[in-house]
Amino acid sequence: MADTRAETPETTGEKQEEEAEKKPAEPELMGYLRELHREVSALEAGRVADYIPELARADPEWFGIAIATVDGRVFEVGASRQRFTIQSVSKPFTYGLALEEWGIDHVLSKVGVEPTGEAFNAVVLDEASRRPYNPMVNAGAIAVADLIPGRGATERLHRLLATFRRYVGHAEVPVDMPTFMSERTTGHRNRAIGHLMRGSGMLEDRIDETLDLYFQQCAVLVSCRDMAVMAATLANHGENPFTGERAVPPQFVKHILSVMYTCGMYDSAGEWAYRVGLPAKSGVSGGILAVVPGQAGIAVFSPRVDAHGTSLRGVRVCEALSARYGLHLFGDQRCSGSPLLEAAMKPGPDRK
Repeated sequence: MADTRAETPETTGEKQEEEAEKKPAEPELMGYLRELHREVSALEAGRVADYIPELARADPEWFGIAIATVDGRVFEVGASRQRFTIQSVSKPFTYGLALEEWGIDHVLSKVGVEPTGEAFNAVVLDEASRRPYNPMVNAGAIAVADLIPGRGATERLHRLLATFRRYVGHAEVPVDMPTFMSERTTGHRNRAIGHLMRGSGMLEDRIDETLDLYFQQCAVLVSCRDMAVMAATLANHGENPFTGERAVPPQFVKHILSVMYTCGMYDSAGEWAYRVGLPAKSGVSGGILAVVPGQAGIAVFSPRVDAHGTSLRGVRVCEALSARYGLHLFGDQRCSGSPLLEAAMKPGPDRK
């Protein structure tokens, strides 16, 4: 027989307490991300990149954080589902595709692995080898794009997008056509880099097709959550922890992470390695992706960038996470378990 007793404030309160007891406590990591997002939101330095006209349309207040763990959980706050163009954060993933297709020796004959100390779009090659210095700067990424196989532009683009789909774990990975056309129209410096490398024998005789592929690569739409899953895939030895699909053979992951660590943050790579100590990649649209090997992928999106083209809020978030959870690869806590994963499982304090 149904209970027909009228609810009183006392019985309502008892029910709420019972429901609160049944509801699992929020993980400590989630609570910290909320606090960190509130704190870093106050940082208003930097400006939205506008040298690619379409990027200037971004809202400077967009700000999202996401962490994806190797055991298949995601923690996200803020504008973590807002889509934006991936830009240079794409470079480690196309580099992995080139390694898979051609092997280490051939790829090294086309692009080196040395830091430059130069800006990401510097028109400079190694004078001795005539190669671009590394695959994380524009010159190196264009050389890598030239290595993406396929019979014609369409097949090569499909191969590129199929790789990105394995990393993000879902079917929809579109190219933003307005951004692609914006980059194609205004990318004179990248065209100069392409012709310089054609002259040095680093590119095949299909410069316009390869440059279009590179511009499309940078115009792929992702979210902060997507980037966290991509980073977690690298943290998980190349296997997507959410789908179980392999995105890149495990033997190449160490090479991808190595160039991310030494070159991924351009001419601020040394300071990043000193303060944060994680393989990472930034992009001028405001994305930063960092890999905690064996634990998680971290992603931050905020379009306010510094003179290096790096998200200021993104740097602040990654510095804070690295310090709190001892994530620096050479830090004192490297042998004391997985503090980030522990925070993802441990209940946080009662915030009622």
